Amino acid sequence: MHDWLNQHLLQLNLTEEMDYVNGFTRLSYTEEEKQSHQAFIKIAEELGLHIHTDQAGNVWATWKVDDEAPTVAVGSHVDTVSSGGGYDGVAGVLTGLAAIKILKDQEFQPAKNMTVICFASEESSRFGVSTIGSKAVSGILNKKEVEDVTDVDGMSIKESVEAFGLSWESIEQAEQPDKALESFIELHIEQGTQIENNEADIGIVRGVACPIRLQVTASGMANHTGTTPMTNRADAFAAIAPLITFVEEQANEINREHTTPLVATVSTVQLHPNAMNVIPGEVVLGIDIRSVEDSLKEELAARIQAFCQKIEEDRGVNVDIHTLVNNESVFLNPAIHEKLTNVTESLNLKPFTMDSGAGHDVMNMAQKWPSGLIFIPCQEGISHHPKEFATLEDLSKGSHVIAEYLREETRRWE
Repeated sequence: MHDWLNQHLLQLNLTEEMDYVNGFTRLSYTEEEKQSHQAFIKIAEELGLHIHTDQAGNVWATWKVDDEAPTVAVGSHVDTVSSGGGYDGVAGVLTGLAAIKILKDQEFQPAKNMTVICFASEESSRFGVSTIGSKAVSGILNKKEVEDVTDVDGMSIKESVEAFGLSWESIEQAEQPDKALESFIELHIEQGTQIENNEADIGIVRGVACPIRLQVTASGMANHTGTTPMTNRADAFAAIAPLITFVEEQANEINREHTTPLVATVSTVQLHPNAMNVIPGEVVLGIDIRSVEDSLKEELAARIQAFCQKIEEDRGVNVDIHTLVNNESVFLNPAIHEKLTNVTESLNLKPFTMDSGAGHDVMNMAQKWPSGLIFIPCQEGISHHPKEFATLEDLSKGSHVIAEYLREETRRWE
């Protein structure tokens, strides 16, 4: 299994050797993503699976046994961030195919259909919009809202989908009816170190922490740095700077007060006019707040609002807060969580129940079908970076967990 996994890991990454220096760049709806989809199709065809590409560019590889029987699905994606790693997304697609290989090698005869979905455009690296493919499948893609969003070169999502060989007008037809799937699971690298820290083998995810994202704009007065007295300034940067440490301090305080963890980051800064000899007249901060407990996100956002009001009063600058995103967190199906836990233990592996701080395709699929998510370790928790790495042993463990789950889910149809 290790040799098979290594061979097809390289194949899906379109390489002969993993590049831990430069990484991989397969952005949403680009030729590179399409080539990786073709590699997925080739592997799936070698396994004797039926291939179908839907109107959003998602590729379905199905072990079809009965058109009337339910279908159990597993999947992930192969697109990456710029100069990203070769495991984020790919690991889920690879282990899904490996699980079917395991079952076929064992001459297992399922009573239900199985499918591995290679989703299109999961990452937000190109457009700032994530999980387009799985949103389309789940029927939650707002086509009008995103069609004119552009990448750094000014190419819109609509134009990119058309260039990919798809029709933007029919992308909504990728939506699947409720009866199309019985359930869905995804495997992903953890992108953290909780599994290792807890001396476990497999993470079984309880919920996905979707974010509140705030855009905070402080407006003061740009002026000459050399001629404006210190007592006569409206320096937007100096005024808003305490908010950066405030966010960190308050997140830590909330974590001391509650058992469910919260994380918060001031992750973007834009200074205007951003010149060495000009006092900053405007500063825009981006703040990302995440927890599976939505009330904790709201609490921190309220504390930020109050703190910014005090800055306005004390510093004489205007502070505006705009909520960019406020998504409810997604809790995954408890029954599937239990099944995945039991399957992991049956393989003499140690499961660890945890939450995901990052979004994945499964959070969209869970809106419509019972869904689950498992994590395998990644070295030092590094992800979205060329040094991203998961061992073949952990990929193999994940493959066997999926295989046993699929075996249990498809052995009978009543």
